This record gives sequence, C-alpha cells and structure tokens, in this order.
Amino acid sequence: MFENLTDRIERAFKMLKGEGRITDINVAETLKEIRRALLDADVNYKVAKTFTDTVRQKALGQNVLKSIKPGDLIIKIMRDEMAALMGSHAQDINVKGNPAIVLIAGLQGSGKTTFSAKLARHLKLKKGKNVLLAACDVYRPAAIEQLKILGQQAEIPVFTIEGNNNPLAIAKEAIQHAKKMGFNQVVVDTAGRLAIDAEMMNEITALKNALNPEETLFVVDAMTGQDAVNTAREFNNRLDYEGVVLTKLDGDARGGAALSIKAEINKPIKFVSTGEKLEAIDVFHPDRMADRILGMGDIVTLVEKAQEQFDLETERKLHKKLAQNQFTFNDFLQQIQQIKKMGNIKDIAGMIPGVGKAIRDIDIGDDAFKHTEAIIYSMTPLERQNPDVLNGNRRKRLAAGSGTTIQEVNRLITQFTEMRKIMRKVATGKNPNQIMSRMQGIRR
Repeated sequence: MFENLTDRIERAFKMLKGEGRITDINVAETLKEIRRALLDADVNYKVAKTFTDTVRQKALGQNVLKSIKPGDLIIKIMRDEMAALMGSHAQDINVKGNPAIVLIAGLQGSGKTTFSAKLARHLKLKKGKNVLLAACDVYRPAAIEQLKILGQQAEIPVFTIEGNNNPLAIAKEAIQHAKKMGFNQVVVDTAGRLAIDAEMMNEITALKNALNPEETLFVVDAMTGQDAVNTAREFNNRLDYEGVVLTKLDGDARGGAALSIKAEINKPIKFVSTGEKLEAIDVFHPDRMADRILGMGDIVTLVEKAQEQFDLETERKLHKKLAQNQFTFNDFLQQIQQIKKMGNIKDIAGMIPGVGKAIRDIDIGDDAFKHTEAIIYSMTPLERQNPDVLNGNRRKRLAAGSGTTIQEVNRLITQFTEMRKIMRKVATGKNPNQIMSRMQGIRR
C-alpha cells in the first residue's frame, strides 16, 4: 500500500543526504518535493500545505545534535506530524450496551457487507462479544445470502426476515431477538447508497435515529482518494458518525484518503481492511501507518498478528523438536498454515523494515506456498516424518503427484534440510555467526 507515495518521499529525503546541517534552503527544497508527492497522492492541497509548513517550522527550530543527521531529524518530525495528521493514536470502538449496536453505512461497492462480517468476527475474537449480524440490505441482489455465507464462515449467526423489505423493521426485530437470545452485540449491515440519493439517505438517517447505535461506522473504498473524503463529508453531515473504515487499502498506492479524512472531517479512521479474507481487518494505528508510509515497516503489527496464530504451548513443543533435530515436513506444513492465516503474504512481508521496498516489484500472491504444499501433501506419512528416505525414485513420484518438476522437489528438500540445520542451531544457541553466514547463503 502507498507505494507511490513512499517512493516519492524517499527520493525527496535524498536531497538532505550528506548535508551537514539543516538550512532554510535545503529544507524548503525537500518539503516542496514532499508537498508535490502528497498532492499526487490525492491529498487535499490545504492539508498538504499545512502539513509541510508545520514540518518546516519544527525542523528549523531544532538544534541538530552531532550524532544525528539532518535527514534523520526531518524523518522523525515528519513521522510524528504524519501520525498526528491521521489522528495520533488508535480510537477504540464503543462496545458498551446490552446489546451494543453498530450501524454500518457506506457507498455501493465499498465492501460494506464483507466488512460487517469481519467486524463481527473481530468483536467475537478480540472483545469476547456474543455477536449477531443483522441483514438489512434488502436492495442488492444476493446481499443477504452473501452475509449468511460470511456469517457461517465466521461462525456468527445472521438474523433475517424472509420476504420483509423494510430495513428498519428487520433491524428492530434483530435487536429484540438479540435481547431474547442473550447476544450482547449487534452489527447491522445496510444497503449501499449514494449521497445524492435523497430517499436512501433519508432511510439510513431514520435507521440511525430509531436504533440509536453506540457506533455508526462509515465504510469507504480507500482507492477513491479525495472522492472518498468528499463522500465521507456528505455522509457525516447527515449521520454524524463515530468513525471511518477504509477498505481495499492493500490496493491503494497513493494514500490520499488515509492522510486526509481526519484532517478534513475530524472523524477518526477506526478500522482498515486489506483483503477479502475475514481476518483481513486491522484497528487503525496512525503512528504505525506513518511508519509504513515512510518505509519503516510495521514490526508491532507483525508481532501482534504472529501472536494471534502461534500459541505458547505449540511453540514450546516446536522448540523442543528443533533442538532434538526432529522437525518434520508435518511441522513445516503447520507453520505454513499459520503464516497464511496472518493475512496477505506480501503485506505481511512489507511490515518488516527494508523488505517492503525489496519485494515491491515481485508478485507474491496468496498462493505463494501452493507448490510447496502440493509437494508435501503428495508425501506418504513416512516421508513427511523421515525426510531422509526421499531418494530419487520417491522424488520423481512426488513431482508427478504434485504437478511440479523434479527440480522444484529437489529445491524444496534442500531448503528444508538447510533450514532444519539452521533452526536447530538457533534452538540450541550455538555458533550465532555461523548461523547468520549460512542464512545469507540460503538467501543468495
């Protein structure tokens, strides 16, 4: 995400490389390029100018220590100001109420129904809520059926009334059902609408007034840039919602919506969505997003995602296996499955500082492990447990059974063998310098 903006900012900072001190001239040139980059990213001109003016004032007012390079200081100032521009800190969702009601509003095609299911799953797993989804999009063909399927995948019940085309009546019945059945959270999915459609806007306004939800969230496609900001303003004038949700953020190379909404509408971005998978939802952290835009990665979010998938007891067992050189293809397959659950592989890798730029032009899809998994699934239980038995004939059979080549099979087995040796040394704490050297050899 935000690849174009990150590139432009990095190029702008090269102007300060080698400079011994901060001057009005070199700062002005750098920030002029950054302002152009923000404008090209579809950030509002007033927002971009105010932002760069603030960075300039703070930079010129700082005394640069001998140990700090001017470029590093400007990056630090920019990072802090960019985080402040997007809201400074994460804004939590209000889940107080019995049941607590979250009303989902937004544009047609913004990913509203998918987000409703993602949010319900998030509230269940992260907040410990007993969640009910209310299907109130009665206009779009198959919208209710889509929510049912997503609810089933997320293990969240979906309330519907067959033949009823009144969203308000369905929502009210859903809330009564929630009270009766002990649900303490209701997520109400509504129809997509346009701000210029007076009838539909009146309907969503009536829904909010009648339900009096704890939270009304406005869902918008991040790739629409400044249009997203304008639409968010129109909806806020009618609904006075509590927060914004940016969807399809993984496809947004510019970043204008994320950088502009808080400054222009004074409503926080509460969630971002980066794919179709139900787990592809994140609480919006302005400081972490600023790090990613400036090419610094996002280690904190990466660690949090890893902790969600890797439980302590499983890791203890794995550590013991590694130390005893008993790591098998079954264990390897389990690790792959856990990594895949963390989200889009390229997005995950991009959270590691320095890696995002290195893999920018490499196509890493969700099926990146497809061939590896096919080869492992073609193995017998004996072969998975004892990789040393994989002789030439067995490898030919694996290639034929997995639809891959003998070269791919050989490469996987060689990499697995090397990885097992390295991981054993890490687990037993031996020869750290040799471990690093061999790891570099594998990367080459």
